Amino acid sequence: MNPRQRVTLLVIALAQLMLILDGTIVTVALPGIQEELGFSPGGLSWVMNAYMLAFGGLLLLGGRAGDILGRRRALTAGVLVFTLASLLGGFAPGPEAMIASRVLQGVGGALAGPAGLALITGNFPQGPLRDRAIAVFTSVGAAGAAIGLLAGGVLTDLVSWRWVMFVNVPIGLAILALAPVVVRETPRVPGRFDLAGAVTATTGSTGLVYGLVRASERGWDDGWALASLLGGVVLLTLFVRVERRAAQPVMPLRLFGERSRVAGYASMLLLPAAMMGTFFFLTQFVQIGLGYSPMQAGLAFLPLALTILALSQLAGRILRVVRPHTAAVAGMLLIPAGLVWLSRVDTTTSYFPGVFVPLVIMGVGAAAALVVMSMRIVNGVQGDDAGAASGLLQAMQQTGGSLGLAVLVTVHASAGLAATFLTAAGFSLVSLLIVTALRPRQALPEPESAATVVTPR
Repeated sequence: MNPRQRVTLLVIALAQLMLILDGTIVTVALPGIQEELGFSPGGLSWVMNAYMLAFGGLLLLGGRAGDILGRRRALTAGVLVFTLASLLGGFAPGPEAMIASRVLQGVGGALAGPAGLALITGNFPQGPLRDRAIAVFTSVGAAGAAIGLLAGGVLTDLVSWRWVMFVNVPIGLAILALAPVVVRETPRVPGRFDLAGAVTATTGSTGLVYGLVRASERGWDDGWALASLLGGVVLLTLFVRVERRAAQPVMPLRLFGERSRVAGYASMLLLPAAMMGTFFFLTQFVQIGLGYSPMQAGLAFLPLALTILALSQLAGRILRVVRPHTAAVAGMLLIPAGLVWLSRVDTTTSYFPGVFVPLVIMGVGAAAALVVMSMRIVNGVQGDDAGAASGLLQAMQQTGGSLGLAVLVTVHASAGLAATFLTAAGFSLVSLLIVTALRPRQALPEPESAATVVTPR
């Protein structure tokens, strides 16, 4: 990997990190936001939910927009919107302005996120260099949630909660300055937007995510939650029918023509369901159960983030000696192993080894599983479909996180913390079953794209 390629990867990875960590960076800052801006207890959850709804609901549309308009244009436009929204959020005088800024952040994220992964396919040739770049991109995304908790705790304790928003501004400006110089634009796909597909995909995804979010707050017997979930399912079913007939679909159904890619998308739904719900409850445990401050709570997740980031640097060497399928299976066994360990925590548990060790185990598992599954999804995708494939990948991640939180909140309320972590472990085991059942019939494509990865010198 030459110096220009390194900077290209740095810019794309920074954009991904900024988008992912924003889903969690405000978590430990919520008490300060509530006190200063006057949020009601029920309204405070929308500081998180507004971002998730806009981001998750628009990802498919954002991915196709990058294909048609140009992925570097989509990346820079999305980062610009996200940066301006962050600045507005940092200066927010009240609840309405804060929620509006979070919606705008989600819109910018939905445009920039799919473009980032698609740009890797356009800037790195198929083979070792691309796989190395995908490994770094995926690991940054996987570690982003934990890094967000760390950054949120540090900024809230040392400066102010407003800096969880302001911190995006210099990062966004750096990306906007470097991207036009070092990131090569991909060819634009001629055509026009699939309007019917875009509307049904956006409204269906938003309805599904909103229903899951509301169910996590109000319970699964809430009428509006159930109506939203049902409406989301109906609209997404209609979306599939529309896409079958569309000349230029927003989500080409041919993406599901390969069984290993289907398994990859399933994993991108189920593994975030396990991980994101775990972050939510473990953050509360270390602050309430162990008495940690917001900064200490953020630092508690540092082993997880560092493990994932370190393994991204070793991915090439590992996949030269371990088959990708074997690495993915091992990862999907390590994640539930860490969660089963966490199911034993209580107020007498010490951070080391009771929290530290299972976080490291989960970090190893997440890095292995998510990197391999991302490679399966992206490798072999036609250039015209790269944005759509990336948008669908991230839509699965966002929906999975919402699904996991909704289910785990219900389990926690009825059965306690131990059952919550065990249920999260179950998500990973279901993913393992799917990946095993949908293992590629032909073994050649997988080692060609992944097992020959080399690390830069």
